[in-house]
Amino acid sequence: MANRTSRRAPTSSRGSSRSREAFEKLIAEVSARYITLLPGEVEPEIKRTLARIGRFMRSDRTFFIVPIEGGARHLVAHTWTQEEVAEDPVGTGFVIQEAFPWLGARMAAHEDVVVNNLDDLPAEAHPERAYCERAGIRSFLMCPLFSAEEVVAIIGVDAIRSSRTWTERDRRRVRLLGEVVANELLRQRSRELEHELEEVRVRQERLKAENRYLRREAEYGPGSSEIVAESAAMKGLLRKAQQVAATGSTVLLLGETGTGKEVLARTIHRLSPRAKHTLVAVNCAALSPTLIESELFGREKGAYTGAVRMQVGRFELAHRSTLLLDEVAELSLELQAKLLRVLQTGELERLGSPKTHRVDVRVIAATNRNLEQAVRDGGFREDLFYRLNVFPIAVPPLRERPEDVPLLVWALVQELEGSMGRRITEIPDGTMDALRAHRWPGNVRELRNVLERAMIVSSGGTLHVDLPQPAARPLLEASMTLAAAESAHIRAVLQETRGKIRGPGGAANLLGLKPSTLESRMKKLGIQRT
Repeated sequence: MANRTSRRAPTSSRGSSRSREAFEKLIAEVSARYITLLPGEVEPEIKRTLARIGRFMRSDRTFFIVPIEGGARHLVAHTWTQEEVAEDPVGTGFVIQEAFPWLGARMAAHEDVVVNNLDDLPAEAHPERAYCERAGIRSFLMCPLFSAEEVVAIIGVDAIRSSRTWTERDRRRVRLLGEVVANELLRQRSRELEHELEEVRVRQERLKAENRYLRREAEYGPGSSEIVAESAAMKGLLRKAQQVAATGSTVLLLGETGTGKEVLARTIHRLSPRAKHTLVAVNCAALSPTLIESELFGREKGAYTGAVRMQVGRFELAHRSTLLLDEVAELSLELQAKLLRVLQTGELERLGSPKTHRVDVRVIAATNRNLEQAVRDGGFREDLFYRLNVFPIAVPPLRERPEDVPLLVWALVQELEGSMGRRITEIPDGTMDALRAHRWPGNVRELRNVLERAMIVSSGGTLHVDLPQPAARPLLEASMTLAAAESAHIRAVLQETRGKIRGPGGAANLLGLKPSTLESRMKKLGIQRT
């Protein structure tokens, strides 16, 4: 019996071993939980951790206090209370120094606070003792948690149903368990700081881009931002613009090159609730396919060779504003798919980053091409066409609204006077009649260029204009074959329309043919579109 008794471990030793194993298991489980947590899961997990610490330490309440204002004051951030015990009357959000000066001084001094009995409290801790008596707290323990000599948080445990004597082992265990949570708070703070820095970088990029756009607005000229309308067609167009401006609907502007689609887009933006923000414009045909994606959606530093810094895309720049996608039909099918996703979900990822950014952007798309035909030809996505075609507005060419020409001429002359230092007081009736009668294949853009050239060569206050002459069509020789004559005639018409085949003023329209018929004849005659 003596031998068997000598081999049996003492009861207190076995109990201590089981307690140590339970503690090691608990700290391993708590640590493992925080490894895989997503940012939104941290707060609930801290609450669960405080509950596990409280139950393991056989306490009735556990709490986390975090320093604020550089450590000058301390805030109750998280609490847990046993179900059988009344909730802490102080609760989260309470600042310790506002009611407990003695306790606040201990925290500021980074000291442990060990109270095994309320009689341990000094006389100057009268507010603390009164609170403990009111809340039924018999003893409590508070330990600061450090990182590089900085207090990250303070963990505390209360005994309410029975008094406790807090041993050195208790203090060590509470501190070790608290450090697991404190490390997660540090990681959370680091993530928040990274997010704030990212926001600062984005704001800086946005401000730089907005400055560029504001400079462009200044160069754009005050007169050009207004639509001059005398014709019924343009007045009806303006009514449509006013109707859609108040909504957030996508607008599709259709019309020939130079008709003023960008001016109309700016008018819609100016009349909309988003007018306090800068309109952002991008010409989808002016950038190479390798650059247009980063221009639209942004990129991270190192996303590709030559990407030496982070760049905010036009969609992010246009957050809460309007984005004009000019020449949208020139986007590749791959980029059309990405554009469709942004329009559907309001979400995008910068090149080189998996992080999703939400944007609130009103899109106005513009094109001089027939998108329905492009869909049939397989060059434009049908689903994107329907997404863009919510509110289509067709901008008529200048030759279809000759009554607008005189107003346009004077508006453009006044705009050019400011930049050229000239003063025009008279435009002869004959000159104005000739301007009104001209076909203007280049529309308002061509009219502006002609007026600018005329102001350079005119002397005095009278404007004299030399109108561009249409390219002379070659005379058809009697000896020509029918195919040769047909080819020469089609080439001449294409030259006059600058290669445009479809739509009003296109070669098919002038020849009285269907566009598909004309394209078939061109292919048969070996005529390339230029």
